[in-house]
Amino acid sequence: MRGAAVRSRVTPDQQCADAVDLARAAAEEAAGAEQVGEHIGVTADDTRVVTHLFECRLPGYRGWRWAVTVARASRARAVTLDETVLLPGPDALLAPEWVPWNERLRPGDLGPGDLLPTEDQDLRLEPGLAVGDEELEPAEAAESAEVAAAEAEAAGEAGTEGAGAAEGAGGLEAGPVAAAAPPGGVPRRAEIGAVADELGMTRHRVLSRYGLHTAADRWEDEYGPKTPMAQAAPASCVSCGFLMPIAGSLRRAFGVCANEYSPADGHVVSLAYGCGGHSEAAVMPKPIEPAPPVLDTMGADPT
Repeated sequence: MRGAAVRSRVTPDQQCADAVDLARAAAEEAAGAEQVGEHIGVTADDTRVVTHLFECRLPGYRGWRWAVTVARASRARAVTLDETVLLPGPDALLAPEWVPWNERLRPGDLGPGDLLPTEDQDLRLEPGLAVGDEELEPAEAAESAEVAAAEAEAAGEAGTEGAGAAEGAGGLEAGPVAAAAPPGGVPRRAEIGAVADELGMTRHRVLSRYGLHTAADRWEDEYGPKTPMAQAAPASCVSCGFLMPIAGSLRRAFGVCANEYSPADGHVVSLAYGCGGHSEAAVMPKPIEPAPPVLDTMGADPT
């Protein structure tokens, strides 16, 4: 805004404004004579600093202009060249505003061999199995279980010896030795880690509640009760024999279609979705059996 205000108040220097040939020669040197068009105008950038504008004839640069800035030193008569650039005009054809790749990505863009990294703070994911505030790794869980079991066994033996010694000494040391003994058994964290490691549940990250809800909304929009197919269906998927139930918290709302003739075959569908391929949509009628033919004799009746 400050530069625009200065530009509007400054009167173009006459000698700089008259240096059209110098400005054109600079533009033609930069782009070629055939790419420089008519002289459009002059703007005053500062005291004794003027920019000449020429039409740009480069293919694909409709509305752009060659801007050649010239200047003159104080008390000098010679006009010198400052810079030559290509700038968009008011009606120039511009590229759309740049958008980061992760915002341009759309479903189906991922192809064979492509890698799609996820951010560390992706809202769709959250840390995997964790006990307390510390994430539990599979190797750490197994090691923790072994160490805890060894410590519990050693502590149990030490507690027995300490109790015997304290009893022989009149029971004065029974309290501290008993307090030093662990509560016994493997710690809860190691128990959970060992079971999770055995079941293959120790993934580094799992689907968050936000990711679960966004997935459900997406599936509902594509194969839900408000789609035209479901509106015209004779029944919903909840009563279809081709519906495969899924596990987890979404099993009461979604399933997988297993009808090869359905448009949703192999997709997660809402239980309220439906199509014309419903297993109970219609009963195939039995084929009509024609009546037995009536045969007539071709001969004459005897008299």
